Amino acid sequence: MTPETDRTPRPLEAPRVGVRGEATIEVEPELARITVTVRSRGADRRHTLDDLTRRNTQALDLIKSYGDAVEKLETGTIGLTPELRDKGRDRGEKIRAYHGVVRIGATLTDFTALGELTTRLADLELTAVDGPWWSLRPQSPVYREARQQAVRDAVQRGREYAEALGATLTALIELADDGVHQATPYPQQAAFVMSARAGGYSADTAAPPSLDLEPERQNVHAQVTAHFTMTPPVLT
Repeated sequence: MTPETDRTPRPLEAPRVGVRGEATIEVEPELARITVTVRSRGADRRHTLDDLTRRNTQALDLIKSYGDAVEKLETGTIGLTPELRDKGRDRGEKIRAYHGVVRIGATLTDFTALGELTTRLADLELTAVDGPWWSLRPQSPVYREARQQAVRDAVQRGREYAEALGATLTALIELADDGVHQATPYPQQAAFVMSARAGGYSADTAAPPSLDLEPERQNVHAQVTAHFTMTPPVLT
């Protein structure tokens, strides 16, 4: 017997309902990242490199002095670039000066220490600080809580649709994770370039005041899609 000639009645499939569940949680950040840029400049290549090494060590030692408040410390880019003279001005030496740069990334968990460290780093000669950039840990329990809330929201929505039809949910057919997203607002910037010769703090003056930083709250959004079966609706 072919499918074309099979006239056997088939049972009706259970009616289905598909919904989307969502959840948004706003929490305090867990981490703050800053970028420290250390520079040097001089007419002699070796002197410029030695000066850059000294300033880089000074910045690293200062960051490490905060102990457990610093969760991660890493060196990014390093560069030593010659600055060429303008053509026609001097046909002798072609290099006017050398520019050295080192970029350091630091991630902190203690935001009180962050404000103090930021100003102390900015007080170093030819040193700039950018940030902070606030975030949560990749394995933060907030993400799990957002996913669970999204599932509960999907079940609640499914029940509400079924009740509107005089029916009840009977089984879950499929649950799909549409992802968890963390909002990334425009980062707050705290950029400084200070030196003793430019009017910054020296060893004979008081320590620079600490910045009062307000951590930027993070929004975590989770979304799922769920399909359920339900009892036959009452349409009369």
